[in-house]
Amino acid sequence: MPGLMNARATGILCVLGAAGLFTFNDVIIKYLSGDYALHQVILIRSSIAMTLLLAVFVPLQGGYNILHTRRLGAHVIRGLFVVITNMSFFSALAAMPLADAVAISFISPVLITAFSVVFLGEAVGPRRWFAVVAGLLGVLIILRPGTTAFQPVALLPLLAAITYAGLNILARKIGATERATTMAFYIQLTFIATSAAMGILFGDGAMSGQGHASIEFLFRAWIWPTAGDWPLLIVLGLFNGTAGVLIGQAYRLSEAAIVAPFEYAAVPLSVIMGVLVFGEWPDHMTWAGIALIMGGGLYIFLREAWMNRPVAARRTTSIR
Repeated sequence: MPGLMNARATGILCVLGAAGLFTFNDVIIKYLSGDYALHQVILIRSSIAMTLLLAVFVPLQGGYNILHTRRLGAHVIRGLFVVITNMSFFSALAAMPLADAVAISFISPVLITAFSVVFLGEAVGPRRWFAVVAGLLGVLIILRPGTTAFQPVALLPLLAAITYAGLNILARKIGATERATTMAFYIQLTFIATSAAMGILFGDGAMSGQGHASIEFLFRAWIWPTAGDWPLLIVLGLFNGTAGVLIGQAYRLSEAAIVAPFEYAAVPLSVIMGVLVFGEWPDHMTWAGIALIMGGGLYIFLREAWMNRPVAARRTTSIR
């Protein structure tokens, strides 16, 4: 029992550390969104994160032989899902409050529950379906479709949550045979390849000039980063690489139902950072939506922990 408790405590600390690092990752990217192209930022971030993985974490976890896989196709598909997730989420950050985007993205555990019925044939009881409905209602409250407050850009973090749920469903198919570090390696490799390709196609900025912050962030011309921004880009890569390993370690050490609820620490932290860094304070309707999304997701995790069953999906890669 003491060993189990220590493993759970370490897992919780790892997931809290990952949530904090991913939130700072979001803040830095939002801060840089007015000057650089998103795919350029992602390429630099992933190159630094890959260096960290290969130089530090892979040797610590058994050496470079762990990068060998017989499921390359599945890794590529997961990588493309993560690319869509990140591009959608970060494009939204350029034009909407940090807390709103993070809150909407955290609908993913609710979607994973729904997807597990469709794609994995798992049974979901009425109480968890109620939690799914509550989470979706929370998203609708934040989006406010049909009103003047509705912004189409808010659909981007929702798209990110959907593709994130899909990649975690796929992770259940390969997670039993693949290490978290191995999956992180192929994720970063896909980021580097995709971002470089986007740079070749759109890096000249020919498709920019549309006036919308998200479109500008996605298609802005590449420029050489200023000396003052290089420390932020380096920190971004180090944070992302470390957080990816921490999240994998958390779920390796402890049951998903124990550690997963602590990922929601990113929501209040994003509210705090949004206020302190960008002067963004959520309104009453947004607070209500955040409460419903968090309530639905937390209920699903706690209900499944109480039933002593595995959660709908083990999170091996964060949405960010």
